Amino acid sequence: MLISDFDFRLPEELIAQRPPAERDSSRMLVLDRADRGWRDRRFSDLPSELAAGDLLVVNNTRVFPARLEGRREPTGGQVELLLIEEREPLVWEALARPARRLARGQMISFGDGRLRAEVIDERDDGRRTVRFSCEGGDFFALVEEMGRVPLPPYIKRVRLEEDGAGGAEDRERYQTVYAASRGAIAAPTAGLHFTPRAFESLRARGVSIAEITLHVGYGTFAPVRVEDLSAHEVEPERFEIDDEAARAINDARDGGRRVVAVGTTTVRALESAADGRGRVRARAGLARLTVTPGYEFKTVGALVTNFHLPRSSLLVLVAAFAGRELTLAAYRHAVAARYRFYSYGDCMLIK
Repeated sequence: MLISDFDFRLPEELIAQRPPAERDSSRMLVLDRADRGWRDRRFSDLPSELAAGDLLVVNNTRVFPARLEGRREPTGGQVELLLIEEREPLVWEALARPARRLARGQMISFGDGRLRAEVIDERDDGRRTVRFSCEGGDFFALVEEMGRVPLPPYIKRVRLEEDGAGGAEDRERYQTVYAASRGAIAAPTAGLHFTPRAFESLRARGVSIAEITLHVGYGTFAPVRVEDLSAHEVEPERFEIDDEAARAINDARDGGRRVVAVGTTTVRALESAADGRGRVRARAGLARLTVTPGYEFKTVGALVTNFHLPRSSLLVLVAAFAGRELTLAAYRHAVAARYRFYSYGDCMLIK
């Protein structure tokens, strides 16, 4: 199958630039795989769309402000690093811009100089390996102080001063209310709709909640650079499923109850940890799974997800779950009905 088979037309004005006033006020397109139809609802209707006994599984990763603006030493030229993955203490792989200015040995200073980095390796795709040094503070404390929320490039607010209060709105809203485990460079955006009120309503309905962790990395949003999907691999991402979550998931499966994944990242973690019978083993590791049409889902029975980029691995995963033609037909309806798209946009429930 070709990545061009997963394209669709999206007017730019439907790309949400800011979150809704209330997290749980978004719209929700309910896609029914059995009758191959859909209906327009609100996210607040989610409890009524689920059944007593369903298990909702969320990804509790926490986004950190991984975008750092610095200056090359000694010239003062401006550069930016997007921290991707910690290789060892204080050594990170990063996406650099402009990468051509950052050769091996280049020093970069951030903020008032308490945080510095040396480029120790370089790649042709704009990635650099850097070693940090910090004075007078903990590394992550300095990153929290100096870094910016790593908003996706389709959100056109590129400077902190455009956001007011140093991007305070995004620091709160580009984060789920249940975020706990620091390590993501992008939000698991299907979870952005949930509020304590939503969880109360779900529990009152008889829906149980379990938390797992997958640290959303560059692999989730990296573009598909090949035409033939059989040649594409989504980069590994770190995940962890503890004993409590594994037990809840397996109990649900054993009891014939549905596992409802919140977000494609949760799907990837669950399916990576599942055996052939859909049972999940508690463990920490790397999710290496690339889901394309034809994949047989072992654990996940329903999915809450946002609307994804054309020709993206996330759209391909959704199409593998719901069927390509049905997914793209639903996307065309969402465009016609003026749903809001992408990270700060509306969502789908695929049953």
